[in-house]
Amino acid sequence: MVVDRGKVRILGTPTEEQWPGVTLLHDWHTYPKWEPQNLARTVPTLGPDRVDLLTKMLKYNPAERISAKVALGHPYFDSLDKSQF
Repeated sequence: MVVDRGKVRILGTPTEEQWPGVTLLHDWHTYPKWEPQNLARTVPTLGPDRVDLLTKMLKYNPAERISAKVALGHPYFDSLDKSQF
């Protein structure tokens, strides 16, 4: 696992509770303990729907991330013409 320190400083250092098995990944090593930041404060230009969708997309554990299909049903995309999907 290649860790982007910029992302980790925003999302917080991943833990075994958040992502079972993370410390067993090939490139894992002990990282500084960063606490997750509030995305609404980190990127103040995002509205509530964008923050919610981004939060669901940026889960460390891949099994917990929102799928593309489910994401299309998110309120952020309500203004899209989804008939072609």
